[in-house]
Amino acid sequence: MASVTGFGGIFLRANDPKALYAWYEQHLGLVKEGGAFGFAPPTQHPQVVFSFFKQDNAYFPPEQKAMLNLQVDDLDGLLDRLIAEGVTVDPKRDSYDFGKFGWVTDPEGNRVELWQPIGD
Repeated sequence: MASVTGFGGIFLRANDPKALYAWYEQHLGLVKEGGAFGFAPPTQHPQVVFSFFKQDNAYFPPEQKAMLNLQVDDLDGLLDRLIAEGVTVDPKRDSYDFGKFGWVTDPEGNRVELWQPIGD
């Protein structure tokens, strides 16, 4: 039976795509190739979460239709570096049995979730 084998990409609208590409490259290390980011991290945790939220759920701003969740290898180290670089970082950090979470806001006001999965 034919089935989905993985995510092919994430597509978001932006007021200034060129500036947003530069921000994600500078602060989060994503590399722009052609017209989009490309990266294949060798330490990618095999789990990818695809989840739906009610329109009025407050987990991320209701006016934001989608939220990026990027896997990281050192959440605290990355968030500390981003604070030093002047990035808007939510002071809240959560820890669960499946990983640690932190959040940043990109220049267009999008909340981005950073997830450090717990080792296998």
